[in-house]
Amino acid sequence: MRLRARHRPAAMAAGVATAAMVMAGLPAGAGAVDTGGGRTAAAVKTVTLVTGDRVLVGGDGRVSGVERAPGRGAVPFSIREVAGHTRVVPGDAELLLAQGKLDARLFDVTQLIKDGYDDAGRSDVPLIVTFKGKKAPSMSPFTEAGARMGRALPVVNGKSMRSVKKRAADFWDTVTTEESGAVEKVWLDGRRKASLDKSVPQIGAPTAWAAGYDGTGVKVAVLDTGVDSSHPDLAQQVVEEKDFSGSDGTGDKFGHGTHVASTVVGTGAKSDGRFKGVAPGAKILNGKVLDDTGSGSDSGIIAGMEWAVAQGADVVNLSLGGTDLPGTDPMEEAVDRLSAESDTLFVVAAGNEGEFGEGTVGSPGSADSALTVGAVDKSDSLAGFSSRGPRVGDSGVKPDLTAPGVEITAAAAAGSLVESEYPSGVPGYATLDGTSMATPHVAGAAAVLAQQHPDWSGERLKAVLTGSAKPGTYSSFQQGTGRTDVVRALQQSVVTEQGPLDFGEQQWPHGDDKPSTKQLTYRNLGTEPVTLDLSVDAYAVDGKPATEGMFSVSPQRITVPAGGTASAEVTADTRAGSADGSFGGSVQATSADGKVQVRSAVGVAREVESYSLTLKHIDENGDPTGDAATSVAGLYSDFYAEYADEKDGELTIRLPKGDYILSGVIHPQTSSPTHAVLLEPKFRLDGDKTVTVDARQAKPVDITVPDPAAENTDATVAIGFGRGEGLSDGSLQYLMPTFEGSRFGRLGGGEAVERLTALYSGNWTAKDGDGRPVNYHAAWYRKGSLDGFTARVERRQLAKVDLQVGEAVDGRRVQAEVTPHLPDGDLVSGFTDMRGDLPFRSTEYILDNGVKWSVRTWQVSGEGRESVFENFLMRMPQTWKAGRGYRERFGVGVFGPVLHGPDAPGPGRGFPGAAREGNTLRAYVPLFGDGGGHWGTSDTTSVTTRLEADGKEISDEYGIPPTDGVTEYTVPAEDTAYKLTVDNSRDPAVYAVSTRVHAEWTFRSARTPEGAFAALPLSAVRFSPDLTLASTAKAGKRFEVPFTVEGAAAGQRPAKLTFQVSYDDGATWQPARAVGGTHLSLKHPAKPGSVSLRAELTDRDGNTLVQTIERAYLTIP
Repeated sequence: MRLRARHRPAAMAAGVATAAMVMAGLPAGAGAVDTGGGRTAAAVKTVTLVTGDRVLVGGDGRVSGVERAPGRGAVPFSIREVAGHTRVVPGDAELLLAQGKLDARLFDVTQLIKDGYDDAGRSDVPLIVTFKGKKAPSMSPFTEAGARMGRALPVVNGKSMRSVKKRAADFWDTVTTEESGAVEKVWLDGRRKASLDKSVPQIGAPTAWAAGYDGTGVKVAVLDTGVDSSHPDLAQQVVEEKDFSGSDGTGDKFGHGTHVASTVVGTGAKSDGRFKGVAPGAKILNGKVLDDTGSGSDSGIIAGMEWAVAQGADVVNLSLGGTDLPGTDPMEEAVDRLSAESDTLFVVAAGNEGEFGEGTVGSPGSADSALTVGAVDKSDSLAGFSSRGPRVGDSGVKPDLTAPGVEITAAAAAGSLVESEYPSGVPGYATLDGTSMATPHVAGAAAVLAQQHPDWSGERLKAVLTGSAKPGTYSSFQQGTGRTDVVRALQQSVVTEQGPLDFGEQQWPHGDDKPSTKQLTYRNLGTEPVTLDLSVDAYAVDGKPATEGMFSVSPQRITVPAGGTASAEVTADTRAGSADGSFGGSVQATSADGKVQVRSAVGVAREVESYSLTLKHIDENGDPTGDAATSVAGLYSDFYAEYADEKDGELTIRLPKGDYILSGVIHPQTSSPTHAVLLEPKFRLDGDKTVTVDARQAKPVDITVPDPAAENTDATVAIGFGRGEGLSDGSLQYLMPTFEGSRFGRLGGGEAVERLTALYSGNWTAKDGDGRPVNYHAAWYRKGSLDGFTARVERRQLAKVDLQVGEAVDGRRVQAEVTPHLPDGDLVSGFTDMRGDLPFRSTEYILDNGVKWSVRTWQVSGEGRESVFENFLMRMPQTWKAGRGYRERFGVGVFGPVLHGPDAPGPGRGFPGAAREGNTLRAYVPLFGDGGGHWGTSDTTSVTTRLEADGKEISDEYGIPPTDGVTEYTVPAEDTAYKLTVDNSRDPAVYAVSTRVHAEWTFRSARTPEGAFAALPLSAVRFSPDLTLASTAKAGKRFEVPFTVEGAAAGQRPAKLTFQVSYDDGATWQPARAVGGTHLSLKHPAKPGSVSLRAELTDRDGNTLVQTIERAYLTIP
């Protein structure tokens, strides 16, 4: 199902623009947004991996650090960005991952957060562990390592289990060492979602009913979000039900399952038969495998499949799916095994990723046995969202057929999201798009056919339905054999004996390709012989006919005897034509009178220009080693794969011609904790080539700092491959516990690549005479070279920073990082080892050599894995001058809005700012920056944001999900007066000061030129009094409060700037005297309490600010 009603139009009408606003501790939704009394977390997330290590992810989605699990201090890590996702892989998982023994999703922190598997979302890592052989081993070792057992999944010889994050490192040791001989693979028990994107007469169902076939006596299992059996259209239709999602019952609060079930068996009772399902005589087995948010676990869905088969389901409808990966995952294996072991037919949605092109059919629709369904509209035109083949990994033909999936009206579950968000105009019904909607049309058609032929297997039902489909002018990789035709399926007397004829991919070049031939057998179910004329029609994915001669069939006429079979040979000859890519269509067998028409899908791929790459891995002793892995990433594409050979470390892979990034890791054959890392930042594959990944070519990294007692506690090598210049993201970072023994080098040692930037960075830690931490931070850029590195840091090269971190409540701790940044602004991740009790103080020495460094702090409550990040503060990246001393005070009032100058790298990518490009307004103004000018976010109890244009509130109708901390709105493009009101509150038990921050901006804005952001005229006033580390000052004393105007009015004399102060938490206000345009002069009451501050500003252009900070700081005796 596609959420069509929520899609913005591809092109907006003239006079409408897009605005993006976040003015809070967290991104707010569009229009007026109020989180109420619920508590929202500071903008940092933590994700505990299956290894027990914890990854810190900032509000912008980028990894900021890694906390190693106890006992894993010697393990290195790699961090890689691939196609917008960040993968964090511990060194002891790299080889297992490349060998296919671990699911790559276990280390995709972007997707783990998206699926709610971060530490705030759950306290365990959900897994499916599959085992070798036919019998699972004892579960005792796993339970002793803290795992909680879930469902047995015999169909995949596996077990679902949850590794408790507190003991994840113990589980990791068990599954990779003690029990590694019994374990075949460890999978993430991932989330699958309803194939939601936004009919019955179209496929001929009324004619079938008239013939007496409405699915009577047939059971259809709907494995979905549940079914509202109280809906009149579904009364008495559900005969069995069971929950597999962990929800409270089998009802449907989301609404997807009810809509699907109604399309299959709905009686149309509420609409006087208008919205009747395809097979109203069939009955439903309601398996609730998706929860009330529309998603469910792999293990729950597999268990639902097993249950459906055990309950005697003739047909199983799966309008759900997820991304398919090469190979067979547990969901696909379950579909194939259950299909082979029963007569059940699994009808599965293809998915709604068609806008992304080829290879987008999801799992489990990618299973061989699945009857995989794409979507067409009311005119049988392929829906743009309908996922396309070929299948990932083997270029197989998918989907199998199509069905109506656009503007489908069916029953709406009472009180569900679907009922409220997608009304049809008819009470009790909703209108949706998606392959989710197409799939139940086919499930219903299968039920009708199963009633006619109760002895048919699921395989036979699939063959007849695909063979009788009505074709369109599309490739089989887009439509299968065509749109479902129930009437022809019921009349079909000739069927094929096999599924699609997949001819696979033929290697380039194609001048010497050998024709490939497959046999196609027809069976006549009738009592009279049938003569069939055979022909082939095929198309490329662009809709153009395939080259003449690419497919042929012989003989072109056959006679199939009554009750017997006859065969023809179908040949694919990829020597025909010059275009490469996928070609598909169908063999059509037609009788002279046209009463028999049978279609069989065919498909073949002409490999694009490609070559063989042989990888050889050599250890530090010069011997071939299988203890190594090499990853290959596309330099100009999102391609990424890992390769390893367990035997002698040599393997050959096939890749398209092009430029690649190669990175090989050789694991040591000694007790050394480090690895040899060799990279080739621009490897040109334009012929068959061999690359030797030889550990002996790697050179050491040797860095010393002035204090010989300082211990190297963090070592990182970050490599950028020219981001921002048309290249793929592909950045790569290696995190190591120390540089000692680490070695890096170039593969092949070719000429320098100017787009390559390597950054070597490290931290060294010691203690001063008072026991306070003393840390040395050094980093170096290198262009085009990776062959080791040597440096000697002298004290005269260092800046000295007195780092102080305050606390406004007792019992909190700090986590702090001093972090280098790559030239494009990206921070370099590291191990998060600098911690201490608040208030905190340390001395930081930073190398001055052109590298920019940021300083970041988090206030943390709780201990270890129970710790919670309550606020975040950051000093923007800057260079620190050698010989100078700096004082950086974090976490000390006054906390309020922060706006940096127009040269700041925001808004977006995690940085604050306010700007406009064309018709897009972007603003990210966190309200909890501290008195030192560090911008920040905080744990909040309520967040309200309201945007008005010419006095009219902008609704959330065109709201867009947040990206990089920015939420977007639709606003007028012409010159318009805006008012932005933001109000944030936070718990005094978490932070005793700035417990409420309220800001109102008015400004004018109109369309600006495309191509660059122009700063919006927003301003802020920052107060920076000399407070204690507890954000306190003396009661009964005169006190100066320095202020600074930031943003648009910075550096100018405002038309108006006035202040007020309150000593009773904002109940009453009085004027505050500003002296010299630099500070307020206040007289604190004798009684200890709090001081609240308000500023009102009008700049020279008439833009205004009203900023109120309650309990800005405290006064003490």
